[in-house]
Amino acid sequence: MTESSRPKRILHITFNMGIGGTEQVIRQLVSTLASSDYENRILCIDGKVGEIGQQLRRDGINVIALQRKPGFDWGLIHDIREQIRSYGATVVHCHQYTPWVYGWLASLGAGVKVVFTEHGRFYPDRYRYKAILINPLMALLTSKIIAISSATKQALARYEFVPAPKIQVIYNGIKSLSRDRVGVAELRQSLGIEETDFVMGTVARLDPVKNQEMMLEAFAKVLSGNPDCWLLIVGDGPERKALEQQAHRLNIADRVVFTGFLEAPANHLAAMDLFLLSSDTEGTSMTLLEAMSLGLPTVATKAGGNPEIVVDGETGLLTAVGQPQEFAAAIATTIADEALRKKFGVSARQYFERRFSAASMANAYSDVYQA
Repeated sequence: MTESSRPKRILHITFNMGIGGTEQVIRQLVSTLASSDYENRILCIDGKVGEIGQQLRRDGINVIALQRKPGFDWGLIHDIREQIRSYGATVVHCHQYTPWVYGWLASLGAGVKVVFTEHGRFYPDRYRYKAILINPLMALLTSKIIAISSATKQALARYEFVPAPKIQVIYNGIKSLSRDRVGVAELRQSLGIEETDFVMGTVARLDPVKNQEMMLEAFAKVLSGNPDCWLLIVGDGPERKALEQQAHRLNIADRVVFTGFLEAPANHLAAMDLFLLSSDTEGTSMTLLEAMSLGLPTVATKAGGNPEIVVDGETGLLTAVGQPQEFAAAIATTIADEALRKKFGVSARQYFERRFSAASMANAYSDVYQA
């Protein structure tokens, strides 16, 4: 086999492969690019493989965990370099900033291509002046820098001092979900939801940046005028207990369902009539894309990359961040107008197919790897 005919060996470096958007992107990439042209290995630097990592292992993907020590772990650089050498990696794809730092240092002199993807930003974003010293150099010696939205690109340039011309936007992509109508009907029945009831909901980590607190406040306003509504919250996280307590304080607990973490929430998502995303900050929400693939209309905040995914007035409605009254009004508008909901749903599905499929994302990354 000649050098040019050998498959490219991609070493993905990330924190871990637990449940989250970054991990879903990596899973989509390694699954979609599983061909004679590519081999994939995943290296987790925070000591654990995680749920998605375990799933990928069962699918035959090599997922390795290294334990990063507190502070800056110089030994980790040596361990990553050894993984690059033993695997014979041709591309080191670093996901998020800290894996980029370690992967970049480990790749120096190794003769491999380094790719960095920024998957999202913390809220509120801030300047890190140490970054002005190292990031331009790292960017110069990195083959390609990817942002998952134009908003993320702007943040990288502004707060991380990465030259904007160096950054390419590649939107996240997923495989389209399919609707199991029998399974959805059985699920709604098991939850005590009538066929004519209206279900809105979200699938997300219960975390302060997702601001489900505002979602509950808005739902309480909506429920007062629409008593046949339900709110379905799929996911788990540090805010779950506080959110459950808030639902009781608002006297809406009997109309709010907290499912906890679900490994395969497709039927719960398909059981919704309207998808909600109340985040204070967002990159490219994978569950928003899943909702669009099912043809669901959306009400979302204008946070981060959301306005690049939800076309306001065409595939859903966008509201200001942290404004429950405005969020509630958008929900009420969508509930009241069935024709509008159908229009949003059809447009959302079409927009998803054009821009956010797993194949389109994988093709874009394949071009990056091959360049």
